[in-house]
Amino acid sequence: EARLAAVAKGSQPAVVKMASYGGGARVGAMLNYVSRSGELKVEDENGRVLEGREELARVRGDWDHLFQNRAESRDIGSFSVEITGSSFASDDALHELVRSALSSGFGDRRYAYAVEKYQDGSISVSGLVVLRSGQGDRLTGDAKAAGIIQGRYDASAAASEAGATFSFHGYGNGVEFGASRLRSLVEQHQDVRDDRGRPVSDEKAAGDLVQKEWRGELHSRKSRDVMHVIMSARAGTDVAAFERAVREFLAHQFAGHRYVFAMHDPSSDPKEAGEGGKRPHVHAHAIIAMKSDSGDRIETTPTVFREWRSVMAEKAREHGIEMEMTDRREFASPPAFTRTQVRPVNRDGRTEHVGTSEPAQARYDAKRSGRRTIAKSDRSRQYIIKAQESWQKVAMASGDSQTVAYATQHREYLETGLSAATTEASASVVHADFGSNFRANLVKLQEMVLEGQELRETSRAEFEAYEKKVETALFKLERTVAPDDRADFDEVAGLARDFVNQKRELVELYEKRNEMQATQSRDELTEVISPDGRMDGMEQPQMPEEEFARAVEAEISRLKAEGYSKAYISERSFEIEDGILKQYAEAARNSSRDPINNAWDSAVAKHGEAVVEAGNDAMIDVDHYREGLDRIEAGEFSADGKEAMQAGLNQAMERAAQMAIEGNSYLREVAEQDPDLQLTIDQAENNSDRPSEAKAGASTAESVDEQQRDLRAEEEEREPVANDERDAHAVASTVDATNRLQDRINKDREAAQRSGETTRTDPAQQHVPRLEELEREQVEQRERDRDDRDR
Repeated sequence: EARLAAVAKGSQPAVVKMASYGGGARVGAMLNYVSRSGELKVEDENGRVLEGREELARVRGDWDHLFQNRAESRDIGSFSVEITGSSFASDDALHELVRSALSSGFGDRRYAYAVEKYQDGSISVSGLVVLRSGQGDRLTGDAKAAGIIQGRYDASAAASEAGATFSFHGYGNGVEFGASRLRSLVEQHQDVRDDRGRPVSDEKAAGDLVQKEWRGELHSRKSRDVMHVIMSARAGTDVAAFERAVREFLAHQFAGHRYVFAMHDPSSDPKEAGEGGKRPHVHAHAIIAMKSDSGDRIETTPTVFREWRSVMAEKAREHGIEMEMTDRREFASPPAFTRTQVRPVNRDGRTEHVGTSEPAQARYDAKRSGRRTIAKSDRSRQYIIKAQESWQKVAMASGDSQTVAYATQHREYLETGLSAATTEASASVVHADFGSNFRANLVKLQEMVLEGQELRETSRAEFEAYEKKVETALFKLERTVAPDDRADFDEVAGLARDFVNQKRELVELYEKRNEMQATQSRDELTEVISPDGRMDGMEQPQMPEEEFARAVEAEISRLKAEGYSKAYISERSFEIEDGILKQYAEAARNSSRDPINNAWDSAVAKHGEAVVEAGNDAMIDVDHYREGLDRIEAGEFSADGKEAMQAGLNQAMERAAQMAIEGNSYLREVAEQDPDLQLTIDQAENNSDRPSEAKAGASTAESVDEQQRDLRAEEEEREPVANDERDAHAVASTVDATNRLQDRINKDREAAQRSGETTRTDPAQQHVPRLEELEREQVEQRERDRDDRDR
C-alpha cells in the first residue's frame, strides 16, 4: 500500500533490466559499447575512473581469471564437394548420386546442399552440414576435418562410382548462423535439398529445417562470463543524484564481484540520436562478472530481478529521487518483449521496432500501446486481488483528488481484467471450495443473484439450476460469516431468496403464456406435420419411428421424475413430440457441419464428461509447452528459456501420465496417437513398482502440504484486522444492492394488487399484462441501476 500510494502521488518505477550475457571474449566489445568507444568515463567497483581505450583494454586481463574461457562450439560448417567421372540419366539419379557421396563422407550427420552441373560432366556441390554426429563426434569444420571426411569417402563403396573432393570453407555457432547461411544458399540456388531428398524451397523452409530439426543435434555451447545490466530513470531526473544511486546499488547488490558502469546522459552522449544515442531518459550501463573472486555466481531469476528493483528504488530515495519498486501485475501492464522478438527500424528518440513473427508483433504492439493485460496463473490472480484491495485502500485513505483518481482508475483496470478472465474461464459456475474467505463467498453470492437480473425467457430446468447455485452460494457464505455479521447475513439471505421467488413467479408466467400460445397454434401445426414426423415444406431429416417412440418415453419419464403431474404432461404432449423432432433435426445438421463438437461429444459419451475435461486440460498444458519449444526452435523466443520450457513439458507429461495410470481412459486413448505420452506412461508405470520411491514421494507431498497449511495459518494470523474491515465493507455494499432489489419486489406486488380486480374474471389472460409490466419495469430498473452496478 505504501508503494502504490507513492506511485499514485508521482513516484517513478524502478527500472533494472537484464540486457544480455556474454563470454569473456565479448568483454572488450561490451565495454566499447557502454563507453562509446572510450569517449565516456567508466567507473569500476572500487570507484576508480577508467578513461580511454587503453585503460578499458586492461579490464579484460584483470578479469580473465574469473572467466571460464569456454570457446563457442562449432556447430555448423560450410562445405563444397567436386564430383567427377559420374554419369546419370535424370535429375533424380543425379541427386541420388550426390546424397550417396555426401552420406559416405559425413555419416549420419544432417546436411543440406545445392548442385551445379558443368558441360564437361563434372558436378559442384555446396551446402551446410551439422558438425556433430549422432554418436557425439564433432568435426572442426576446417582443413583437418576435410581430410578426415575425404579418407572416409575414399574407403567407401561410393568412391568406385565417382571421384569426390571435399573441402570446408568456414563454421559457426548456433541456430542463427545455420539459418542465415541456409537462407543465403536458397537465395543463390533454385534447387536446394536436405539429406533426405526433401526440397528446401524458400527462406521459411530453410529456417524451419535448422530451427526445428537440426537444433536438437547441435548441442550448442556458449559461455556466460559477464552480464549487461541497464538501470534507467525518467527524463528530467537529476543525473548526479541518479549516478550516486546507481553506484550504491551496484556496490550493495554485487559486492565481491568485478564490474564497471557508465552513465548515458542525453546532454553528454557523443552518439547521435539517429544512431541510438542521446536517449531522452538518463540511464546507466553496467558490465558485471558473473563469478566473484570467492567463486560465487550470480543468480538470475524473477525473484532476484524483483530484489534488484527494490534495492534500486531504496538507493534512489536516499538521494532524493522518488522511486518505487513496481510489479506489472499491480497495473495490468502487458509483458515485455525480448530483443529476439523484435528488430529495430528507427532509433530516433524512442527506438521503434517490428516483430520478427506475428506473435512477437502482437506482443510488441500490446506493450507499446499500453493495453491492459491480466496474468492468468492462479498465483498471479491471488496477487492481483491483493493489489486491487491495496488500490482501494489507497483511494479511501488519501485526501488528494489526483491520488484518489489514479488509485481508482488502476483498481478498475484490475477489476475489469479479473472479471473478463473469470467470464472466459468458467462463466458463473460455483466451485465447491468451502475454504475460501468470507469476501470471496459474498462476491460469488452477489454474482449468482445478479445473474437473474437479465430478463429473458427461462425454462424450468434453467431456473432450478439457478436456484441451486444461489442456495450453494448462501451455504458457503454462512459457513464463513462471523458471529457479529449474522444479522446482516440473515438480511442478505432473505432478500436473495425473495429475488429467487420473484424469478420463480416469472418462470411460471412464461410457462402459462407458452401453454396458451401452444393451444392456439396446435391446429395449424397439426396440419403441416406429416405422419412420419417431418415438417411439410422444410428440409428436415426423418426420425425413425422406434427412436422417436423411445425419445418420447424418456422425456415423459424425466418430467414425471421432476414432479410434474400426468395432466400437465398430457397437455404438453404435442410440445414434447415437436421438441424431440426439432432436436433430432438440429443434431443431424450439426453432425455434418461441426466435426469438432462431434468428436468431443463422442469422447464424452465414451469416457464421461469429467474424465474428458480433466484429460483435455492436461493435454492443453502439454501442447502449451510443446508450442513454446517449437517457437524457441523457430527463433521466435530466446533459447535461454529452453531448459525451463522443457522442464515444464516434462512436468506436464508426467501429470498426464499419472492421470492415465490412475484411471483416465481418455488419456489412455490419446496416448495411442501420442508416442511421447505413451513412453512417459510406460516409464511411470515401471517406476511405480519401486515402493521406496513411492514412499519418498508421499513423504515429500505430506511435507509440502504441511508447509502450505503453516503458510495459510500464518497469513490468517497476520491480517485479521484487514479481513474484518474488508468483510464489513463488503456486507454493507451487498446490503445496499439487495435493498434496491427489495424495492423492486414491493413495486411488483403493488402492481399485482392494482391489476387483480380487472383481470380476475379471466385467469388465463390476466398473466399477459402482468408479464408485460414486469418486463417494462425490469428494463427501466436495469437502466437506473447500470451506473451503480458498474461502480
